[in-house]
Amino acid sequence: MTGIPLQYRIIITENGPYQVIGGVPLIQRAPAMSVYGEPLEWDPVGAAVEKEEPRSQYRLCRCGQSKNKPFCDDSHLTNGFVGPLTADRGPTAQRRKTYTGTGVVMTDDVSLCASAGFCGVRFTKVWQMIRRTDDPEVRARLLSMVSHCPSGRLMVFSENGEPIEPQFVPSIAAVHDGPYWVRGGIRVEVPDGFAYEIRNRVTLCRCGNSKNMPFCDGTHEQIEFKAP
Repeated sequence: MTGIPLQYRIIITENGPYQVIGGVPLIQRAPAMSVYGEPLEWDPVGAAVEKEEPRSQYRLCRCGQSKNKPFCDDSHLTNGFVGPLTADRGPTAQRRKTYTGTGVVMTDDVSLCASAGFCGVRFTKVWQMIRRTDDPEVRARLLSMVSHCPSGRLMVFSENGEPIEPQFVPSIAAVHDGPYWVRGGIRVEVPDGFAYEIRNRVTLCRCGNSKNMPFCDGTHEQIEFKAP
């Protein structure tokens, strides 16, 4: 990723919050649902969490129990939160399965799934649609669905290998009852100095219960996590 302010960083503190450095814009987002309960797209722009200029540094809750969500209120110090970083540190390309269509190639890193649900509707899913991308309408719909995947589990490439990615202003979106959606290629570091692969779309756990820390694995849905 290029053009990202060098000071934009997220540092994961040991058994504590995400320390966000550099004045990264913080907003709210929520999926727009169909009458059948299917997520179709993300709401427009999203409301800013802070109305004033973003603070140069702030802490985001990682244990899921702050009374001041999305910000940390030090609840982790008294609730026994332990958040070991168990996710694979290797590049996502090593884990991706490839699906070749007509004019496009879709890849899938299932370990990054945040269960956002944009990958399918009640009639079909992208894994079936990729086989029908000779139809321009199907191909366009698949590109739209993949672009809404917040975690980057799904990616689409052109035939010459160029990624077809949504253009994000670097920011963090606190998803309603869901994860932190880190957009635009922001560096995520751990206490020992290691930095995860920089990606355009990343979802970080904020319910405190992911089995793939620091990344969201959809557990927030299973435990009915609430972050209004």
